Amino acid sequence: MLSLRLARGARPSVLLRRSLVTVAAAGASFLLLCALGFASGHPADSRDAVGRLLWCVVPLAATVHLAVAVARADPSTGPGPGFTAAGLGPARSALLAAASMTAACALGGVLALLAFLHLRGDLGGSWLSWAGSGAASRQLGGGRPLPPVGTVTLIAVVPVLVGAVCAAGLWPRPPRTGHRPARGPRGTRRPAAPARPTVVTGPVAPQPHQATSGLPWGIALTAAGLALQAYASGDTPPHPDALLAVPGKLGGNPPGVVGGWALAALGLVLAGPGLTHLCGMLLAVGRPGLLRLLAGRVLQQEAGLIGRPVGVLCALASAAYTVLELYGRVSGPSGAHAFGPLTGLGAALVTLCAAATALTAALEARSARERTTAALLRLGAPARLLRGAAALRATALLALLAPLVWVVAQLTAMPFHR
Repeated sequence: MLSLRLARGARPSVLLRRSLVTVAAAGASFLLLCALGFASGHPADSRDAVGRLLWCVVPLAATVHLAVAVARADPSTGPGPGFTAAGLGPARSALLAAASMTAACALGGVLALLAFLHLRGDLGGSWLSWAGSGAASRQLGGGRPLPPVGTVTLIAVVPVLVGAVCAAGLWPRPPRTGHRPARGPRGTRRPAAPARPTVVTGPVAPQPHQATSGLPWGIALTAAGLALQAYASGDTPPHPDALLAVPGKLGGNPPGVVGGWALAALGLVLAGPGLTHLCGMLLAVGRPGLLRLLAGRVLQQEAGLIGRPVGVLCALASAAYTVLELYGRVSGPSGAHAFGPLTGLGAALVTLCAAATALTAALEARSARERTTAALLRLGAPARLLRGAAALRATALLALLAPLVWVVAQLTAMPFHR
């Protein structure tokens, strides 16, 4: 009930972000239901059914990532004197945020179920041409009964997973300090004072040294994924026309190729905070002026907050470039039908979640440095300086990450050009 009251009194921007979570949850639930419908309509084709279910992992992970980012940036579930007076400490605030995201995802699951039943023809005629031609009925297992337990289970996957991850990600943790607790007058240990928040980012952003810890692991995973894909492709790689025609059809690709793609994408995501911190360090290297110093220091401080969404965008851009490079060599009728409607839905869902997560992280970082911005304005800094620093940060990130994405995409597509 409290979650519904907070949602009713939230600002339009907060409601928009929650609506995006609902749309993403509806898309992920719809893809899961499509896999169930295909399995019920094609009981003998278990391999493709399992493949379709595995392809839903990527949209599901993107939905969870977006929900966690929205829950962290939601001001109505943050700590405040009103919540503390009502008995809602940091732990209960985390549970409240998880409950809000669970409710939004449950609404998306219900909408996805209605759309799925409508496309199958279980709720009467459909106004969609794709459904009216009978293609949707065949792909979604029309005419075959759906298992009720399986349907309810797949509908509950997204809300339960989002709620668990949000609660675990927002759960309060004791601050890590390098000082031992001082002893009291009678030998008792007094608790150490919590770490002071930085002036730039406040208490919400991770420390800069934690942001750089994932860079070696990200580089290693990306290199391992590229090597695994090159090794698994063999001397006769599959034709690009056979790649990912519809979810569940691997097009004759060995599992090592798909595993290499996944490892390379995971490596880029893990390396995102470290690359963002490195970009800020390069901006402030040498004897920088005021503009470069401000842009570099802010980028280093915010690397732990915006780095992971930046890494996701890099992985998505690399995958999109690779797919366009491979399918650009396909001509004729086979290339026209290379992407099915479910593949397009999954790609659009992942793109929407990645862009919304990056925008949410950027807004959260902007809100976290409001005190620094106000202090600079009080000291007489022109607003043009702040806008120039923001533009310089975006340009530096683009200049550093664009060649990296291009190199990873070229190395990913290289085994298929032999």
